Amino acid sequence: MPDDQPEPLVLRSPEQFKALGHPVRHRIVNVLRQRSATLRQLSTALGLAKGTVGYHVRVLCEAGLIHLTETRQVRGGTEQYFALVSHEFTFHEDVHNGPQFLINAALGEMLPARPGQAEHTALRHLWLSREEAHALAARLGEQEAEPHTADGTRREPYGLLVSLFPADIPTLERDTIAPGEAT
Repeated sequence: MPDDQPEPLVLRSPEQFKALGHPVRHRIVNVLRQRSATLRQLSTALGLAKGTVGYHVRVLCEAGLIHLTETRQVRGGTEQYFALVSHEFTFHEDVHNGPQFLINAALGEMLPARPGQAEHTALRHLWLSREEAHALAARLGEQEAEPHTADGTRREPYGLLVSLFPADIPTLERDTIAPGEAT
């Protein structure tokens, strides 16, 4: 991890999960993944009243997920810039509902595809050795860690929910009769 990037924030407290569980606060976190912003900038981006955004920002601050990074004097007032404590969140080892939390968050973000817009949702299963599963998890982690921010081009945000997990799929015993043989 580069020196200028903070360590991942380890999610463990009920306050953190409650804060992230609200759709408006989840959207604020996603907007702040791009860069720090003021309440006015957030309210414009989200299409919500500044007071509503201010309330949700306060909840996120109290949960330790975002913080005040800068203040500026502008036209007799003060602008406050808020940023994520870390752009990467991870779950504490004692948190067992992490995957369910992420799935619910992804479902909340999903929009219906517009005509001509790319979309693909599928559930597939891979049969891997333990070593292959660890190697795949490492490759996915490297890809996920790449910085992805809005850069002013005409790009649209897409969500990618990737989960590599041991699946509860019973395994058939080897067939002792070759296909086509009589029993």
